[in-house]
Amino acid sequence: MAEKGYDLGFFQKSLTVWVLLCIVIGIVLGRLFPGTAETLAGIQVAQVNLPIAILLFGMMYPIMLQIDFSQVVNAVKAPKPVALTLFINWGIKPFSMFFFAFVFFQIIWAPFLDPTLANEYMAGMILLGIAPCTAMVLVFSYLARGFMGLTLVLVAINSLTMLLLFAPLGNFLLDVGGMPIPFWTIFFTVMLYVGVSLVAGYVTRKHLIRSRGIEWYEGTFLRNTGQVSMTALLLTLIYLFMLQGDVIVEAPLSVGMVALPLTLQILFIFGIGILLAKIFKLTYEETVPVSIIGTSNHFEVAIATAVMVFGVGSGAALATVVGVLIEVPVMLLLVSILLRNRRRFPPMERTDTPDMSPLTDGEQQG
Repeated sequence: MAEKGYDLGFFQKSLTVWVLLCIVIGIVLGRLFPGTAETLAGIQVAQVNLPIAILLFGMMYPIMLQIDFSQVVNAVKAPKPVALTLFINWGIKPFSMFFFAFVFFQIIWAPFLDPTLANEYMAGMILLGIAPCTAMVLVFSYLARGFMGLTLVLVAINSLTMLLLFAPLGNFLLDVGGMPIPFWTIFFTVMLYVGVSLVAGYVTRKHLIRSRGIEWYEGTFLRNTGQVSMTALLLTLIYLFMLQGDVIVEAPLSVGMVALPLTLQILFIFGIGILLAKIFKLTYEETVPVSIIGTSNHFEVAIATAVMVFGVGSGAALATVVGVLIEVPVMLLLVSILLRNRRRFPPMERTDTPDMSPLTDGEQQG
């Protein structure tokens, strides 16, 4: 890395290995205890799975504790990052995803697949393409030392925009009449995955700083919060693959067929974000959320919609699950690329940037 203070710690550097291990554990647990997986999957409110919501709260709450919420005001004063993110996520990403899905499943893989199954795989990819920006993107922006206030604002804006554009784009790109609008799914997703942790983090930070002081808060209270967030992320993956592991085990070749175009789509959108950030002279801290928010997918909504429209055993459902499978390893690669190239972008003034390091001194040395 460019400088020691911006190294990923040992745990973060090995996170891809931990992710693969969690995937295996999840699949094994799902096959050994299918009744438990089915019971947990049934705990839902408006198609939002509550165990996932709890796990994501454990992932998001420690990050919210790190944010100086006064910096959000500075974020909304920067129109270029907001405009670029909306343009990438809604003007480019849905259509580039459609392009990659069409090329691979209607041309390249077409001789090897049943046409109906190929169409379902394509549909699953498109559902991921019209559901940008999951709460997990806050973790990746956090690891890449992005402007967390701006990231939070962009996550909220994309979540609200999805309420308006998800169903119309789905109808247009899939050409499926009467596609249901998952309003309550998205509403509860935003409230549970972002809203609750945001409020809890704000209240906790304000109360503890007021009562114990900023030095105790940053030096003692926050010391291990980064590890809590990463642990919750891994537990989330175990749970997801408990629910969906059977599909992956039964169709490994199909997983590869879906994973390749999805990976190319992620790299393409990431490259577009970096290029536009350079053209519009964004700082490094602004470039991080602009370049990675569009690469991440709101997979909870995509999975729920694929199951609701096409069925739990459909190719569309499998494609959305593959999106979860590849997202963490590929996003960690993008985090590493950003950190290695941070000197190529102008830095934000330190007075305008909150302390975003998720690592303790000992972890950085490790």
